[in-house]
Amino acid sequence: MLIGRDAERRVIEGLVAGARVGTSGVLLISGEPGIGKTALVGEAAALAVGLRVLRARGTEAEREIPFGGLLQLLRPALADLERIPAPQREALAAALALSTPTQRVGEGARSGVDRFAVGAATLSLICRYAEVKPVAVLVDDAHLLDRESAEALLFAARRLVADPIVLVIAAREGESHLLAEADLPRLQVAGVGLEAAHQLISGLPVDLVAGLHRTVAGNPLALLELAGDPEHFQRLPPGVPVPVPALLAEAFAARAKRLSTATQTALLVASVEDGELGAVARACTELGVEVAALGEAEQASLVTIADGRVEFRHPLVRSAIYASAEPAQRRTVHRAMAGAVHDADRRAWHLSETVLGTDDDVAAGLEVAGRRAVERGAQAVAATAFERAARLTDSAQVRALRLVAAGRAAWFAGLADRADGLLDEALRLGPPLVVRIQANELRADIAVKCGSPARARDILLAASAEVTGTEDKLDELMIGLSADVVNACFRLGDAAGALQAAGEIDERLDRVGRSAARILGLLASGMAKVLAGRPGTEQIREAVALAHSVETGLDRRRQTWMVLAPMFLRESGTGRALVEAAMRERRDQVAVAIMPGLLFHLARDDATTDRWANATASYDEGIRLSRETGQTTELAITLAGQGWLAAHRGRELECREFTAEATRLGTEREIHLAVVWSLFALGDLELGRGNPADALPQYERLEELLSALGVLDPDLSPAPELVEVYLRLGRHEEAAAAARTYAVRAKEKGQPWALARAARVTGLIDDDEAWFEEALKEHGRTLDVFETARTRLAYGAWLRRARRRVDARVQLRMAVESFDHLGAPGWADLAAAELKATGETARRREPSTADELTPQERQIALLLADGQSIRGAAARLFLSPKTVEYHLRKVYTKLGIHSRAELVSRLEDGDPGRT
Repeated sequence: MLIGRDAERRVIEGLVAGARVGTSGVLLISGEPGIGKTALVGEAAALAVGLRVLRARGTEAEREIPFGGLLQLLRPALADLERIPAPQREALAAALALSTPTQRVGEGARSGVDRFAVGAATLSLICRYAEVKPVAVLVDDAHLLDRESAEALLFAARRLVADPIVLVIAAREGESHLLAEADLPRLQVAGVGLEAAHQLISGLPVDLVAGLHRTVAGNPLALLELAGDPEHFQRLPPGVPVPVPALLAEAFAARAKRLSTATQTALLVASVEDGELGAVARACTELGVEVAALGEAEQASLVTIADGRVEFRHPLVRSAIYASAEPAQRRTVHRAMAGAVHDADRRAWHLSETVLGTDDDVAAGLEVAGRRAVERGAQAVAATAFERAARLTDSAQVRALRLVAAGRAAWFAGLADRADGLLDEALRLGPPLVVRIQANELRADIAVKCGSPARARDILLAASAEVTGTEDKLDELMIGLSADVVNACFRLGDAAGALQAAGEIDERLDRVGRSAARILGLLASGMAKVLAGRPGTEQIREAVALAHSVETGLDRRRQTWMVLAPMFLRESGTGRALVEAAMRERRDQVAVAIMPGLLFHLARDDATTDRWANATASYDEGIRLSRETGQTTELAITLAGQGWLAAHRGRELECREFTAEATRLGTEREIHLAVVWSLFALGDLELGRGNPADALPQYERLEELLSALGVLDPDLSPAPELVEVYLRLGRHEEAAAAARTYAVRAKEKGQPWALARAARVTGLIDDDEAWFEEALKEHGRTLDVFETARTRLAYGAWLRRARRRVDARVQLRMAVESFDHLGAPGWADLAAAELKATGETARRREPSTADELTPQERQIALLLADGQSIRGAAARLFLSPKTVEYHLRKVYTKLGIHSRAELVSRLEDGDPGRT
């Protein structure tokens, strides 16, 4: 029976009741050691009568065991493993060492199972397990879980919405761990009241209980421990606050010291392993101690022995016993345990605790353990194994190699700062050129994704300066480095730096033949030239054509390159299939870490067609995954893209919210691309609302920034918008100058999107109908409905002013229809006003109920309309099937439909551009 925890019990009771009726509930119970977290988890188990229960408890001994906590948690549900999607099943089976990971080559061999794939599989498996009856997932001492298990648990927790699942997690406050830093619903547990203290320790004098309660702030475990040793309490300084964890550890250590020497040794042996009685017994035998000595510790309430396991009463008991032992004693016990365990990886960890100085044999064993952890996707464990192996390595060169491996694993585990420190340490050891390049490529990848593209560029340029010679491998190495420089410069808006890197690439392209390196080089060089206003589109086209006949084999850090072509070409039919194919492949592989970049490019591509709702959904998912994976650079540019789209849709508050955060991140971290798009968005917002005077400062600031950066790509220039603004404000000379300059740049690029915009503004300046017709012709080579509608609006207004009202109506009707269809009400209003001035009232499109769908509802509806099953859509969106059903019900309600066929029809009616 819980004493003094009525409020906490009601919270848990409500969550369990919700699970019984199909509502998910998640709770993180937090508090100091001894405060009663474990009792509350036990109460949750008692309340979950009739539910299926999955339960795990973190332990200090298993923190470096890959997915040890997750295996403990999911073991009862593994019979359902075959019922989850194949890529997830394979990832989870490999992570839990239930199968051998699929053979991989190249970068895949080094990167292992994607850590987010395991999270997605965990979600799917728990949801499958809950199909029979509701499930209670209970995790105690979660701060002691291995990082990979905690990460998988967090991934699932964030996505539980409409499943009959209650997830209760207990973790110690003040400890740095993944779950403590997460945004989960939290129950902070404080000490019990004085009345409850009297119930807990009845039979003691009232004053003594009051003093104890005051001293330990109502901590239940501390109350019980000190009540059993009043003399210990009386020795404490009166009125001085006592750190409860230290007080408890001291009490537990003192109790252990009163036991026999054999029992103390057996307790120390038990403290270094995960509680398996057989291993403890074998190690005790090696040390000449009977394992039966633990019976004395059990009588002293320090451990319990049952079902072949030794369990410590509280984690502080284990840590107190281990910490109070002499270092030499600990090394001796670890050596004995190394001989007692059957698992090679555990043996390696124990042996690593026995070494003073270096030991190459032990280091080699740890390196093997690290490699196995990588194969299973346990990157954080692998990083620790490689790092510890490096510390035990005598040779500086081998130590550097192991530190680079540790840095790579730490980065793939999402531990950016730790990875950067390990790689920097490796470089200080002066390793060979290839190792230095590997380390610097990883450092640059960390910098560019985590919001420091300028640092990434500088790291890569320094690394490139070390590469000399013309051997094939060096050519490929240099092309890769230079392509990464272009990538960093693109985000920085550093056109000159990108152009210089393109020169390095071009010198080596002819020597690499039809290879992945050539494709990468052509893309990077072409994009750098376009950014700087130079001809580069033919190189991009060549890369796209070559990609269809050559296996790219690009590593995970460069896989987004293949979807950049559409954004730089802005023409129908070139490279767009690459974007959709890449998205399907990455969703199927559950490559969540790569998804933010791909989602951004998919959204950007859709935003230049009539699939704005799709673009909004992709931007929304990209923002969420960027935050979850810590990719600050992708977050900034995705926010800016969403802000730009919101501007075109006339959603002022959303536009300002998105662009404010994008501008802050972009300014702080020199992600100038995010600032560029944010300024464009704010200008377009005002222009679409008919406020040219308010749009002008945004566009002028954007022009100044682009000029300062040396960016001459006409697709990033607001010159056509400035021409319209200047004309509306009566500043004709400035409008003419802006139009002439832009026309020159558009002609140099030679792409239809820029040529169409140039022709439009030239028509406005020259009062020449032929330019408007030319603009519409060029628009016909693109998929951008919005820009086409803007040209029709400008053309129709020009025809009206020329007193050709009948001709004007044709263009203006089409403009109104396009803007209404896109969901750009401000622009539709402008076109309707022009049409009214011709004597005709626009027939406006009624807003579709499909427009009311949230981004996530939209994504689900599109996947289902395209033939995906509920489970297929869930797997691709990293959600549970019940959550997909929950959102689908909302979709059906909003659209007023009852079947999949009606869904397809309604989406086609409300979104003819859907493909």
